[in-house]
Amino acid sequence: MKRRIRVIALLLVVMMAFTMFAGCKKKGDTDQGQVEPPKTDGDKDGQSPVEPPKVSKVQGVTDTEIIIGNTAAVSGNFAFVGVPFNAAINAVIKQVNEAGGIGGRKIVFKTYDDEFTAAKGITLTEKLVEEDKIFALVGHFGTPTVGATVDYIQEYGIPMVYAATGINALYFEKALGNPVMAVQPIYKTDGRIMAARAFHEALFGENQDQKLAADAKIGVLYTNDDAGNSILEGIKAQAEKDGRGANLIIEAVAEGTYSTAVQKLKDAGVAVIIASMNQAPFKETMVALNDAGLEAPVFTSYVNADPTAIDPSKYSVKRPVYANAWVDVLSDKGKADAQGFVAAIANADLKDEEKQNYYTNSFATAGYIAATVFVEGLKRVDAAGEELNWDNYIKAMEQGPISIPMGGTVDFSEGKRWGIDTMSLLKYEPGKDGGAASFTIARPLESLTVIEAK
Repeated sequence: MKRRIRVIALLLVVMMAFTMFAGCKKKGDTDQGQVEPPKTDGDKDGQSPVEPPKVSKVQGVTDTEIIIGNTAAVSGNFAFVGVPFNAAINAVIKQVNEAGGIGGRKIVFKTYDDEFTAAKGITLTEKLVEEDKIFALVGHFGTPTVGATVDYIQEYGIPMVYAATGINALYFEKALGNPVMAVQPIYKTDGRIMAARAFHEALFGENQDQKLAADAKIGVLYTNDDAGNSILEGIKAQAEKDGRGANLIIEAVAEGTYSTAVQKLKDAGVAVIIASMNQAPFKETMVALNDAGLEAPVFTSYVNADPTAIDPSKYSVKRPVYANAWVDVLSDKGKADAQGFVAAIANADLKDEEKQNYYTNSFATAGYIAATVFVEGLKRVDAAGEELNWDNYIKAMEQGPISIPMGGTVDFSEGKRWGIDTMSLLKYEPGKDGGAASFTIARPLESLTVIEAK
């Protein structure tokens, strides 16, 4: 067992990004029902567009049960994401129920297949809330459904814990009592942290031990879609805060334009490149940088912390590639959390083959985190001896930071609603002697405030 845990921990390092949950798509896929996130203005408070309910409300709670639910893609192109995600949620629920539940109540999980479409996601979310009368949405799944239902969730007031996407529609500040409680890093936060790393870390120069010069030109390549624009918003906000806004040289990329955009950055003499995009365009960008001979260091989102995003034959040590990450399996806590995850999957009602696959599956890991964070709120209400209703649950979640399994913390106190803002920095390492490429930790989990202070 110990050997298996060590292997699992090492494999989990490779998939720290939880890439699919950025709302990415495979090349050739269409944006079915894609909902564009609302824009926020730099660092201004992204207030909730809908006031949360003022009165206490509860449903889905009986003397013996707490009913929760989600919609998720468990068929079609995204089934490989939704199936393990929900399997891990069920694994956590089984553990909790076998231990006696929460306050003597067992958790019941209802889920429907939305096939990763907004239209079905809206209909099925309303069914869960208004017909099934669930207490909370847990692991609200995917960009289309989440983006289409954020306003509805706030209007109804039902708690939503963990959104499997990072769209900026989930970003709020000073929204005390807001039922939307995202855990996964919001794209804007992701963009701010990747920019802060580039601006404040000593990662430049021949020995990669110098900081970026104050007057250095900063190249930004972005895709004009939900992921690219949302991350770009964070990059701009951080650049303005650090007094580097005038140094940004921003170019959009799309099919057939990568070479032109990269050449513009090369001609401008940029000292660093920040890539605001998901996996498919990032691969294209890395090829274009290589073809142009532009060897400035590259910083990118946690969604791209996958070794397969870079062709080793087109990688140059003079162009180091860094990516954010929000998972930790190397510290003592991280290793212990990984063992807890493995134990939950081992105890789940799954076939042995499924268990073996899920032990190292990033989407199962994300489902485990979603359910664990939700359960923490239930435990807080129970420990306080309070009635389990929506107001008390949200208040309990806002009491203070919540530890993320295999990660840092998420803090909903004082109305903060921007997900995890503690991330590590990974560096791409090409495989040696025919070995596989990987990402290694260049900087530990740190908050944006800590990074800015460097």
